Amino acid sequence: MKIDDSYTLQTERLILRHFTENDFEALYTLLKDEEVNTFLPWYPVMTIEQARDFLKERFLDEYAKGHCFRYAICLKDDSQVIGYVSLSSDDSHDLGYALLKEHWHKGYALEASRAVIERLKEEGLSYITATHDIHNPRSGEVMKKLGMTYKYSYIEQWRPKNIPVTFRMYQLNLDGQDRTFMKYWNLYEQHFIETQ
Repeated sequence: MKIDDSYTLQTERLILRHFTENDFEALYTLLKDEEVNTFLPWYPVMTIEQARDFLKERFLDEYAKGHCFRYAICLKDDSQVIGYVSLSSDDSHDLGYALLKEHWHKGYALEASRAVIERLKEEGLSYITATHDIHNPRSGEVMKKLGMTYKYSYIEQWRPKNIPVTFRMYQLNLDGQDRTFMKYWNLYEQHFIETQ
């Protein structure tokens, strides 16, 4: 499959591009790692076929629907896929990211997310949200560095892992308007605002 260059973003160290069907092995390496997947809403994949299915359902099928803000994060030096950054297609406009463990703590998630946010501003999107498990504060630090603002916390019986998780919800209003995405607050009975 040819990569559509019109969706490619570049930063100082990274190339963000659409996944292709040839990226399943790189995605398998990422998705099978238990530590990487600790805070992601699915279990680690066990087989290459599961990685192929994940790639098709979460990326390739979404591109076909016109949901284009889901990127493979690649190093400029060698074009190696080291993770992904994506925006959900629902009304939360939820920003998510994951990286191979050996590329943690190097600022790649922040760098990739900033590039996506700039693209979203150009597209006229009005806001984005992001959530993190309270036991994953490093993800929250990325959100803060992106200029996102903490709005509230809520407790969700998290599927498919079926454990209670306290999430912190952050938001960035790209159009300068003052708004808070209240869906999670309204959906989950246990919700509150933490003192930051």
